[in-house]
Amino acid sequence: MSGSLWWGQDEESGGVVEAALPDAPAAAGATSGGPRGTDPHGLRGRPVLPVTVDRPRATPKRPPPKATPNGTRRPSARPGSERTGKAAPPKPTRRPTAPLPRSRATRLSIGYLDLDAPVMDLRLDRERRLPAPPDDDPNLVGWYADGPSPGEQGTAVAVGHLDTDSGPAVFAGLTELRRGRLVEIRRADGRTAVYAVDAVKSYEKDRFPNDEVYGARGRPELRLITCGGDYDRRTGYSGNVVVFAHLVKIREAPTAPARR
Repeated sequence: MSGSLWWGQDEESGGVVEAALPDAPAAAGATSGGPRGTDPHGLRGRPVLPVTVDRPRATPKRPPPKATPNGTRRPSARPGSERTGKAAPPKPTRRPTAPLPRSRATRLSIGYLDLDAPVMDLRLDRERRLPAPPDDDPNLVGWYADGPSPGEQGTAVAVGHLDTDSGPAVFAGLTELRRGRLVEIRRADGRTAVYAVDAVKSYEKDRFPNDEVYGARGRPELRLITCGGDYDRRTGYSGNVVVFAHLVKIREAPTAPARR
């Protein structure tokens, strides 16, 4: 429905170190099929993202090889090599997909849900809240335009209604997604950013974890946000559903056939 899509709540009481950032949305509320109007809870939040740095952990030192009865030292065995005496081959690691330059989102599709929807840009209002997409088009997705674009470095945010007065809306099926399902975002430059789902989580609005949802992870990531929890006709939905995904592939724009 109309009104704010999601809103913020400060987290000083949680001991989280925060810094105001110009491109961070206020923390999550939700799309809602509830009553029209502004956020009934009146929560307001400054745009914040926690400043968290993962410190590298020291590699534990291996103990020296034990001595044999004749005084020689026995070479330490590696996992998988006890029977053959040969080192196990290293497991192949997938190289991370390189981030893309900026280009706005135009369409979002999730094949598993038979979802294919147009995307509109959304920006924060004067109260630092992200408005909902117009509810006269329940198939419309809103993209936080001042954050990362599809495939760009950082955590991008897309939001959509769970339902409207006319019935289920664009993000009604998000809870059906599982790890590994793909989300594709078409860009204005013709390329498509393909993300793989990592997790689907639900949060109460008054306990929404800003750092977990919006914090940078050192790679291009995506969050899909809609309503969740219980519904009350007066206050709307009590929580949010958040899909966590990361970039796994870039599909280049189709090339036009050469003219003869």
